[in-house]
Amino acid sequence: MTSHCHAALIVADNAVTLTFIEPVFDIVRMGPGISQARRLSVGGNRNGVSPGDGPLPGYGGLPGGGALPVLPALGELLPGGLARGSVVVAGHWSLLALALAAGASVAGAWCAVAGVPQLGVSAAAGVGLDPARLLLVPDPGTAWPQVVASLLDGCELVLLRPPGRAPATVRRRLEAVLRRCGGVLVVAGDWDGAQARLLITRQEWSGIEPGHGRLRARRVLVAADGRGAAARARTRWLWLPGPDGSVGPADQTVTDIRDAG
Repeated sequence: MTSHCHAALIVADNAVTLTFIEPVFDIVRMGPGISQARRLSVGGNRNGVSPGDGPLPGYGGLPGGGALPVLPALGELLPGGLARGSVVVAGHWSLLALALAAGASVAGAWCAVAGVPQLGVSAAAGVGLDPARLLLVPDPGTAWPQVVASLLDGCELVLLRPPGRAPATVRRRLEAVLRRCGGVLVVAGDWDGAQARLLITRQEWSGIEPGHGRLRARRVLVAADGRGAAARARTRWLWLPGPDGSVGPADQTVTDIRDAG
């Protein structure tokens, strides 16, 4: 990494420019307003860890040159974690995209979310992201490729919802930044040539009985495939979220798609 994020939380206005983003990665100490964001009380998260708890058992520290870890529930869909320098597609914006970033955040990675104006800090913390190491850029505007490039230069994982299908020239430029900085780009949307893809192919809500009840949990079938080490296609049922709000396996069966049918 050539630079590091030192801000706890940045919530930008609609007009985000590089003059606003880039100084974030050069500041050693932030002012008292940002410090208050670091002390934000989120009451832990639904995966059973709180910011400051340190890596989860079995996560270990963040490897300098290895893959970024994922939540245990996603481990069999992404064996080895999120490869540095790669693009991972998560389909349309959903809790799955946040879950993909949560494991790295718990392990101590700086993360950023761009292009998701409806995302709140509490929601991100609830699925596992540490708000003390989180940058939010709700609407990067028409200059979103430059903004994302700056974020990738300072953060180990960037979660992006692009405004549409990215042109080939934009993809090549951002992929070059990824390779140089060793980060991971998680895309909620389309990205031709992504190294890994995870898609929700089926979903079942629980809690609603005939004529009464409330939604309590969602059980989803996630399909994963990709290129290289991620080429073997797999599926897994997950709670996303579970009855307690956590992300976890809905059963213990992992099926090779090619064998299923």
